[in-house]
Amino acid sequence: MKVILTADVAKLGNRGTLVEVSEGYARNYLLPRGLAVEATAGRLKELDLEKKRREKKENQELENARRQAARLDGAVVKIATRAGETGKLFGSVTNKEIAEAIKNTFQISLDRRKIDLKEPIKALGSYEVTLKLHPTVQAHLRVQVVAEGS
Repeated sequence: MKVILTADVAKLGNRGTLVEVSEGYARNYLLPRGLAVEATAGRLKELDLEKKRREKKENQELENARRQAARLDGAVVKIATRAGETGKLFGSVTNKEIAEAIKNTFQISLDRRKIDLKEPIKALGSYEVTLKLHPTVQAHLRVQVVAEGS
């Protein structure tokens, strides 16, 4: 019997997958628990349309990430913060502050979790930061941390 999975099922497949299972497994386990629906012609069309929609959305996200990477790769962002005379910061610069600086400078909203910062910046200077915009797209940004008022 052919069924379309409505949820991820271990050792069988992921959501939205068309699988062939035994009649008893489908009728006694998958269908009553809502883990699958019977594969009819109409549902197969819906599955195909959903797959096309998902591919289109993924392509748009990839294209958007590439455009952002082109704008941000090699760019410089300045962050002014309070620092002592030795160049040590009062506090630190985290990926949240870097995301805000990118938004203010380039008008690009970026999730702070996409900024790969090994540890918070605790001294004045220039630092290289990797932005993971998409699983296949990365950009490198230079962050200059300067003392307030300079």
